[in-house]
Amino acid sequence: MFELMKKILSALLLLWFVPAATFVAKAQSFEDVYQLFQESKILNDHFVGFSLYDLNANKYVMDINGNKHFTPASNTKMYTTYAALALLGDSIPGLEYVERGDSLLIWGTGDPTFLHNRLDTRVVYNFLKNTNKRIFVVPGKMKNKFFAHGWAMEDFEAYYQPEISTFPIYGNVVTFRQKGYNYLSTSPASFQNSLDFLPEPKVGDFELSRSFRENSFWMSKRPVPSGYVNEVPFIYSDSLFIKLLSDSLGKSVTLLSYQKPSNTKILYSGSTKNLIREMMLPSDNFIAEQFLMMCSWKQFGQFDTYLVRDWMKNNVYKYFSAEVAIFDGSGLSSYNKVTPQNNVDLLVVLKNKLPDEKERFRLFPAGGVDGTLKRTYSKDLGEPFVFAKTGTITSVYNQSGYLITRTGRRLAFSFMNNNYIDDRASAIRKEMAKIITYIRQTY
Repeated sequence: MFELMKKILSALLLLWFVPAATFVAKAQSFEDVYQLFQESKILNDHFVGFSLYDLNANKYVMDINGNKHFTPASNTKMYTTYAALALLGDSIPGLEYVERGDSLLIWGTGDPTFLHNRLDTRVVYNFLKNTNKRIFVVPGKMKNKFFAHGWAMEDFEAYYQPEISTFPIYGNVVTFRQKGYNYLSTSPASFQNSLDFLPEPKVGDFELSRSFRENSFWMSKRPVPSGYVNEVPFIYSDSLFIKLLSDSLGKSVTLLSYQKPSNTKILYSGSTKNLIREMMLPSDNFIAEQFLMMCSWKQFGQFDTYLVRDWMKNNVYKYFSAEVAIFDGSGLSSYNKVTPQNNVDLLVVLKNKLPDEKERFRLFPAGGVDGTLKRTYSKDLGEPFVFAKTGTITSVYNQSGYLITRTGRRLAFSFMNNNYIDDRASAIRKEMAKIITYIRQTY
């Protein structure tokens, strides 16, 4: 009798954990994977969703809370990726310009790569440096705020949250580098005079901070750690942009109010797919936000990223299995809400957009190889088998992407974890990798 009661209780627990709509699918296959979820202590103490879709058979093979909404964090960048592929074309617009006699008038396009310490192709810089014409910058009007809805104001000085702008420069951050026992150099160099010591001696670790209301930076009176590098966002303004551009070019640049003519030209700065990869692998928030700015400029002729979101809603999301609520391009916003099935919908759409598997997988971190999944997975049979975007903010850790099994099955998956105590993130990540690896080796 005792053994019978145990079996009944086990069956009831499984029914509680698995939505009724997916129980029929469970009975057909992947029962062992459902069992892994049921038996996982770490996955049963918070909100978990998992959707697994067979791309060859065009059907779900597993689903746990797949129709429930979660905070996606940087899984949002997959949606930004599709918008960029659909609206930008093959190349990044680096500059809009027109020549008038001895004058060169320029407009920003939202390109995040200009004078960026890792991304700049020098195409725009060389064009401006080598011209013999007087340069006039016509500022763009931005309907967006410098921070997106739902961003944490307390992170104003964090490297991962630079301000959004129409004509970014230096990635909209100041880069500080250790150059001596207690000395930091700045790039751009003009910020050197804006760096001072904290008014009172600090105890503990070295600290670098910025004033909330102005571009004043403070360092503690502690030895600068060897090799120290930090990026701190600056407060963007048109006047600051003019100063930084003039300094970098070594020539005068003037701010001008001017009605844009219809015969402007576009100078392209690089490859769209290459920049998507630069966004996706390290999960770069700044690139993601500026992608939406460029999409808005290209598609609608103005800087209003809500127009891009409406376009996605009317042309992409309306075909999805549930409502999509996304308020930024990076996933920093806590307002964003999507379901695991939404993520799978998006992965299928990306597959149709980029049917070349090698080309598509290049845009995602590869488990055991690069990006944010480099140390999460190990290769299996000498090759990566997971190509997925991570999403991490406080009490959120997600993975969504593509999985290749040993038998060659192509699967799309979304594995979402919300509302856990944050110090459990590492254990959750390991448990996810164990389950995904099991599916790889078993199916």
